[in-house]
Amino acid sequence: MESDEISLMKWDSIQRLPTVARLRRGLLTTPEGDSNEIDVHKIGLQERTYLLQRLLRNNTVEVDNDHSFLLKLMRDRIDRAGVDIPTIEVRFEHLNVQAQVHVGKRALHTITNYMLDLVEVPLKYILKRRKQQLNILQDVSGILKHSRLTLLLGPPNSGKTILLLALAGKLDPNLKFAGKVSYNGHEMNEFVETLAFSARVQGVGPRYDMLEEVCRREMEENIIPDPDIDVYMKAVATEDQRANVITDYILKILGLDICEDTMVGNAILKGISKGQRKRVTIGETLVGPLKSLFVDDISIGLDDSTAFQIVKSLKQFVYLLKRTAVISLQQPSLETYNLFDDIILLSDGHIVYQGPCVQVLDFFASIGFMCPERKPVVDFLQEVTSMKDQEQYWTHKEKPYIFVTAKEFADAFESYHVGKSLANELATQFDKSKSHPAALTTNKYGIGKLELFKACLSRDYLLMKRNSSHYIFKLLQIALVAIITMTVFLPTRTHHDSVTDGGIYASALFYGSTVIMLNGFAELAMMVGRLPVFYKQRDLLFFPSWAYALPAWILRLPLNFAEVGVWVIFTYSIIGDPNVIGRTFLLLVLVNQMAGVFCRLVGAIGRETSMAATLATLSLGMLLVVVSQDNIKKWWLWEFWISPAMYGQNALLNNEFQGKTWRHVVPNSTEPLGVQVLKSRGFFTQSNWYWIGFGALIGYTLLFIIGYILALTFLNPLKEHQVVESVQLLSRKKKSVTENKHYGKRGMILSFEPHCITFDEVTYSVDMPQEMKNQRVVGERLNLLNGVSGSFRPAVLTALMGVTGAGKTTLMDVLAGRKTRGYIGGTITISGYSKKQETFARVCGYCEQNYIHSPYVTVYESLLFSAWLRLSAEINAETRKMFIEEVMELVELTPLRDTIVVPGATGLSTLQRKRLTIAVELVANPSIMFMDEPTSGLDARSVAIVMRAIRNIVENGRTVVCAIHQSNIDIFESFDELLLMKQGGQVIYAGPIGHHSSHLINYFEGIEGVSKIEDGCNPAAWMLEITSSEKEMQLEIDFSEVYKNSELYRRNKALIVELSIPAPDSVNLRFPSKYSRPLFAQFKACLWKQHWSYWRNPRYNALRFLFTAVASIFFGSVFYGLGSKIEKRQDLLNSIGSMSITILLIGIKNAGSVQAVVTAERAVFYRENAARMYSPLAYAFGQALIEISYVLLQALVYGTIVYAMVGFEWSVTKFFWYIFFVFFTSLYCTYYGMMTIAITPNQTIVSFLTRPSYVLWNLFSGTVVPPPRIPIWWRWFYWANPMAWSLNGLVASQFGGIKDHIEYNGKSVSVEDFLENYFGFQHEFLGVVAAVVVGFNVVFGLVFVMSIKMFNFQSR
Repeated sequence: MESDEISLMKWDSIQRLPTVARLRRGLLTTPEGDSNEIDVHKIGLQERTYLLQRLLRNNTVEVDNDHSFLLKLMRDRIDRAGVDIPTIEVRFEHLNVQAQVHVGKRALHTITNYMLDLVEVPLKYILKRRKQQLNILQDVSGILKHSRLTLLLGPPNSGKTILLLALAGKLDPNLKFAGKVSYNGHEMNEFVETLAFSARVQGVGPRYDMLEEVCRREMEENIIPDPDIDVYMKAVATEDQRANVITDYILKILGLDICEDTMVGNAILKGISKGQRKRVTIGETLVGPLKSLFVDDISIGLDDSTAFQIVKSLKQFVYLLKRTAVISLQQPSLETYNLFDDIILLSDGHIVYQGPCVQVLDFFASIGFMCPERKPVVDFLQEVTSMKDQEQYWTHKEKPYIFVTAKEFADAFESYHVGKSLANELATQFDKSKSHPAALTTNKYGIGKLELFKACLSRDYLLMKRNSSHYIFKLLQIALVAIITMTVFLPTRTHHDSVTDGGIYASALFYGSTVIMLNGFAELAMMVGRLPVFYKQRDLLFFPSWAYALPAWILRLPLNFAEVGVWVIFTYSIIGDPNVIGRTFLLLVLVNQMAGVFCRLVGAIGRETSMAATLATLSLGMLLVVVSQDNIKKWWLWEFWISPAMYGQNALLNNEFQGKTWRHVVPNSTEPLGVQVLKSRGFFTQSNWYWIGFGALIGYTLLFIIGYILALTFLNPLKEHQVVESVQLLSRKKKSVTENKHYGKRGMILSFEPHCITFDEVTYSVDMPQEMKNQRVVGERLNLLNGVSGSFRPAVLTALMGVTGAGKTTLMDVLAGRKTRGYIGGTITISGYSKKQETFARVCGYCEQNYIHSPYVTVYESLLFSAWLRLSAEINAETRKMFIEEVMELVELTPLRDTIVVPGATGLSTLQRKRLTIAVELVANPSIMFMDEPTSGLDARSVAIVMRAIRNIVENGRTVVCAIHQSNIDIFESFDELLLMKQGGQVIYAGPIGHHSSHLINYFEGIEGVSKIEDGCNPAAWMLEITSSEKEMQLEIDFSEVYKNSELYRRNKALIVELSIPAPDSVNLRFPSKYSRPLFAQFKACLWKQHWSYWRNPRYNALRFLFTAVASIFFGSVFYGLGSKIEKRQDLLNSIGSMSITILLIGIKNAGSVQAVVTAERAVFYRENAARMYSPLAYAFGQALIEISYVLLQALVYGTIVYAMVGFEWSVTKFFWYIFFVFFTSLYCTYYGMMTIAITPNQTIVSFLTRPSYVLWNLFSGTVVPPPRIPIWWRWFYWANPMAWSLNGLVASQFGGIKDHIEYNGKSVSVEDFLENYFGFQHEFLGVVAAVVVGFNVVFGLVFVMSIKMFNFQSR
């Protein structure tokens, strides 16, 4: 009592404070039970954690992760004070969305279509009739009310995502939109609407005003709130603490507190799980003050339990805080479906039903369609609008059935009482006077500009710390290159006696600025990789573009200083003028800054890795080509004056050669040597050019930053045009649907031998992870499978189930022989004989859940390739094609035979790729098939199609095993047998499921303590619930031990023994060769697939040719006529320099772009190689050979244009040699890129390895330092440098043997003698040089081939 009185006295003292101070003070209860007055701005981590624990302490359903207690306290406080929570009612009326799309083959990925798209862009208004109109949404109307959770349901391509985007005002501007969307009667143009970062940038919204009103009324009514909820609400409404408090709470309710310090991760970096990423996406929005929420397909890839928890958390927010929410789901479980209040059923762009969930079945019953007793409601709702599935639900058997279209359902709904009520409500305009003033906001961003900047700065700093290894490696790289450069230009080997010496110093300075500039481009891939997240957060109005761009620039300033400092310390401080080191350092910092910001500008314009890399290489070439003002062509004079590199290099050379070490006058001259060097190179000699260049670089840096911000503001992500089937293909689909209604069990054209597989006491373990060792887990190995036994038989469909981490995929990987590491034990037999992977792979098909396919081949070509290589050579081509047609019909892919696989708008959907994965394995005519998660991420109608295909496969006599994690009753009861596993890789049930799951239910109900299944309960969900680890602890039993002591286990053991004995007349699996086809046939097949993959990959090949054409025209025009005008030494050096830089840039472009292609195809290769489709040699030679034709065409385009424009001598021999060296140089650079990616696991690592090699190739090519001047200890690198041999061949072939004289060192010498004395190039050795260049191609190509054969970076 005494403590309560003290608390009241403290509360009274707070209430007497002024309003602003009162809203900052509260009473926080300590763990000892004392109430301390605190400032909510200064709550520490421990106080915050304890506060949340107290607020969640009274949660009576903690086992169900229900954390709504805090929200209830908040709602109760607001209601007691009589304050209205701002609410939003969303109305959409007569929405129509249309798209202009290409049709049929015109929409496919090919080089020609890509080129046509580029031509059509400026003529889109003239050529718009060439596209056809596609209706996505058709006259849809409805109302979304607050405090009600709405489910958006519909089959794929029904328009769900487009409807959500339209409601959120985020439609693609290329779509044609008509209709009206209003929030509380206001249209979109009248208002605006990761966790800690999201909370920080979204601000407090109206929370502060609401809290102020609540506190005022409580004081008037003498209401004393709960002190804990008072402190929480004040902290949430305060900008200083809001981000921390609300973030902690959202992490808790979404179950993310266990991984709050774990990085999200990506395809390369391992991070949190898929389910946790989904919850992070939801949390990013929940931490903000938004009152309307549109969520699209959050359940893809999640198990039912996770999806249920997410939706349950959202329901608590919607109900208790009066939010408006629409959630799109594909296949929600019954428990998840029951959480929703309303449903919008969408089909073919029409709203079939919108209203309470409890009345949706009555609506369809009124039309004549009834949901069967054991049929899940969600499955019924998605199938009842399907042409293939609708008839089974028709109840008026006395009347002939006629297919009811989505439009007819929509018309019927308008006549239904729910539809009439909705129409009447829409006819009445929303009374804007009833809209709460705080419901809608006109402020674009949640917090002020300074706070936005600080939040983005803090996040960028965190990302830099997380990527510290990247920046350390960059410093090590530049240090390595700097040390090598320093040893090349040692003072003991360089002099200050002649213009030639000065030319070498000038080359060193030019090379140094090039290295610094290239280093500024190093983060292009990382920057482009972050753009998708930026676009998402920009469109959600987290922050403006400038708040994203400026912090990245500012934070990299110290890194720029460090990188340039390393370079200057190791190079310039040793070989340069010590009197101007500081000025040189500052200038190089500005060069690095300019290049880095220009790189970001190029990335923001390119927006995609291939496009950005192409633009970067082209723009880099334009920056590096600095021709003196005397030699520049008049049509490029403007480019000379606007080039930032020109200002940087003039300032750099002026700074050096105006210094003390170059001011002496050499004999027979009247000018300082430094001025002579500048004049010989065509650079400005005025001493003020240092400051001109200094100021210009600052100006360009600021200009590029502004351009970068504008590009981020106004440009949107690149999108592919959508493929729409031709009229003939659409008609073929309808025909296929009609035929499939009468499709029954049919025998396959090709016979196969059925096989069973048994496994007894199988174990699998890996070396104990270091993280677990750090947690003091005992043991050297981690066991993932523990004594698993069972059998899979022909014509029996077996389900492999268990919670996450039970070992389902691990068991299938072990049985199929797909594991690449770990320790396997136990016995596995195939039809009684011990399993041998070499032969088993020929009769086994494995459908992985990743659905890895070559992206640029069609469905039919994918199947043809698989059948070509996996079926016996004795089967002729006609029979093989008939078999492929049979398989396509079986898995319902016939209408999609000419569709390209590539995922996304232009290719196959998730469902179609799943069926293709099954078909690719089925055309191999396997006896045993493993399928990993064939139904995950699909809607109910798609699941029915997949399961129908699987059932057809089983009925043909194959052994099929499917790992599934969804507990849909229709899916579950379509299986014959079940192998159920628990966490730790132990079996707890193996046997028949039975009619209506009777065998399974009888087994578990027979275990003491297990609760009986309730009527109408899903047996699969009940099974997973009663066998969970929590139930095991509660019942104090081990289900694996129960199973081992059961009669079922003994019967299974007896069956394993029986099936492990070979049949009397059987023979072991044996094949005459390792592969079905000989090596040359494998090579032909691989080359055939690579041909189509390359032709339909415009992002690679079309961009390659565009880059080549543009670059050749640019370089040809810059050096126009230079090859025929060799009057002085500098003319010849300019011509040689042009050759060097052009072949180097094209080579780098080829090497960099091919790595992405090899990486993508390598993932497909791992799957196909594991299936013993072909030899790695056939695949590698096929990929290497296909490059030759494209590189040859590239060389012809480049060589012809440049040769003609530069003005080299028109001689058949010289032209041939020029094309020869350009072709083989481009080819070995391509092979070098392929080789480096083949010996490394990913592109991130290979980029670190290849970047220094390109820089060193340039250093030792002979243009920076003439070969005779290269130190003896680096001479070997010159001879091993492929670029040096290419330059030797190009120069010797064009200028070798020319007797014309030029001036050199005050003497008149022939061009031939100059080349031999200055470079060491001799025309007589041209044949040897050509052979060496060809040899580099052979070496790089063979290393690539052998690396593909020997290295497997797939970790399974």
